[in-house]
Amino acid sequence: MKIGRWQGPAGVAEGFIHNGGVIEFLGRWSVSDALAAGLPDLRSRFDLATAEGSAVPLSEVRLLAPLRPATVRDFVAFEEHVEGITAGVQGRSEVPPEWYQAPTFYFSNPHTILGDGDQLSPPVSDRLDFELEVAAVIGGQEGGVSNLTPEAAARHIFGYTIMNDWSARDLQAREMKVHLGPAKGKDFGTTLGPWIVTADEVDGFLDSEGFLAVRAEVFVNGELIGTDLLSNMGWTFPELVAYASRNSLVVPGDVLGSGTVGNGGCLGELWGRNGSLTPAPLREGDEVRIAVEGLGEIMNRVGPAVSAPPIAVARPGDRRRVR
Repeated sequence: MKIGRWQGPAGVAEGFIHNGGVIEFLGRWSVSDALAAGLPDLRSRFDLATAEGSAVPLSEVRLLAPLRPATVRDFVAFEEHVEGITAGVQGRSEVPPEWYQAPTFYFSNPHTILGDGDQLSPPVSDRLDFELEVAAVIGGQEGGVSNLTPEAAARHIFGYTIMNDWSARDLQAREMKVHLGPAKGKDFGTTLGPWIVTADEVDGFLDSEGFLAVRAEVFVNGELIGTDLLSNMGWTFPELVAYASRNSLVVPGDVLGSGTVGNGGCLGELWGRNGSLTPAPLREGDEVRIAVEGLGEIMNRVGPAVSAPPIAVARPGDRRRVR
């Protein structure tokens, strides 16, 4: 099953994407309701909706981001990506020993989510980049769950969607020198879409170790830039979800990105490997298309950069301890 959100003749609607069309949920249901209820309830509603609901061709609607995330965690789960990106961002190629010890992630911005076809409004940047990723979407257990085992975590993965973690590498490089972040180098836009594919639909791609062996590709202005198998991750998605839940909560609507695939999953990796800004950073008008086997494809165009108000530099205190 595939679920999502779209803009149609009657406004925004939510429901199933099926056989080249969209079918609204019955009973004023929403994607958020579906995620909270979990897959078993969704299957029964799918049977009712396809039997009683009327389909509208996909060509007559505009797909929106398939959900409004509760949170967005973005991991760095591909060793090959780490090798390349550290050279581009930090000036030397390395995989820290700590990377192998446990999965690492940062929290991104759930308020700047884009959908398929939306235009990106980037900050002023000389090193604008994309990131080819896949994200797991959490469902079930409305109050949230914590301290999951990977086996239990697998039961809370509702489905998957494509993710593009847009990045301003020059801003990111400055932030990372302070040993915190990334922040403004990342939080201006994340694309999710075109829909959520339920986990059972991709079970056939799971290898013997539980990795999703799907092919992922990214194109800029029609040119293939990078391609990889998602099974090159260092951890499975259930292991990522289990780690995220440690001494914390994962709740329905949480989005957990795989991190950028290797072999050209972003320009920053290639810049690090090539020792130059080759291929060129993204510019206004560039079209970025990502295709993932079994999940579909998303496309966004880069819009004009948005200048932000200036920020003052720090004013170090005189370190007095009393007024």
